[in-house]
Amino acid sequence: MDRIEQLKKVLDELAISYSENESMKDHTSFKIGGPAAIYVEPKNAEELSSAFRSASFLGVAPYVLGKGTNVLFDDEGYEGAVISTLALDSIERDGMRISCGAGHSMTSLARFALDESLAGLSFAYGIPGSVGGGVYMNAGAYNGEISYVLENSTYLDTSDGTLHTLPAELHEFGYRYSSYKAHPDRVILNATFLLREGEYNDIKAEMDDFMTRRKAKQPLEYPSAGSVFKRYPGRYTAQMIDEAGLKGASVGGAAVSEKHAGFIINKGGATCRDVLTLIDMIKTEIFRKFGIEIECEVIHVKG
Repeated sequence: MDRIEQLKKVLDELAISYSENESMKDHTSFKIGGPAAIYVEPKNAEELSSAFRSASFLGVAPYVLGKGTNVLFDDEGYEGAVISTLALDSIERDGMRISCGAGHSMTSLARFALDESLAGLSFAYGIPGSVGGGVYMNAGAYNGEISYVLENSTYLDTSDGTLHTLPAELHEFGYRYSSYKAHPDRVILNATFLLREGEYNDIKAEMDDFMTRRKAKQPLEYPSAGSVFKRYPGRYTAQMIDEAGLKGASVGGAAVSEKHAGFIINKGGATCRDVLTLIDMIKTEIFRKFGIEIECEVIHVKG
């Protein structure tokens, strides 16, 4: 019995839902990627822990996936187990705090805070990722970011199955960075945000303004992974790409957005190879023109 069959047997015994040869196009905002050998859909933290540890023990590489908004799966697919956090979507208020599961969407979190007249999360409205992904990369926009409002997060230590709560000050937050990036054995399960009282109409007006700006400046009508490159200190990367004459540049079905040069869009039928080739082309041209090495923030998942 091969490793995938062994894992299926374990998942069946544990009554954990899964599917085989699941297309990653259906689980990423880029709408790109081949099939995962097995796609696991745990209903809670206990099932996630069991699935992760079982896959690791059997030699089936586990990859934890939220909403897949900053991820590019390889055209050949993923030979391991993709484990979804989307069912971890509980949310509740306790005083000035909101606690929610890692699979909850950033936009839904912002809407919940609005309904509770709690201020501090307006920037998250329109960010397409999950809360877990947001904490992992310290997501932010419009002068706000996760580090400003996070009180703590809870994670699963996949090495021994134990749960831990990490206070905000130990996240080592930086630009699109948290300590979770240095600890792949830690899977974010929950996050708690400390907010402040606000006026419903004021919060809504701010959120509406942010969404209007997003729609005006970002190519939301196309599949993408958001901004592809990290901001270079003292420079706007999108502006450099524009000045390099790369707006509209394309490889296959992938193209630099005419609306926002920081986005690579899937015009239709784009492959992972198309996107990676275009990324390399942009990096090469930016270095040639400005002598600057820009860094890609989209995660390429292969194996």
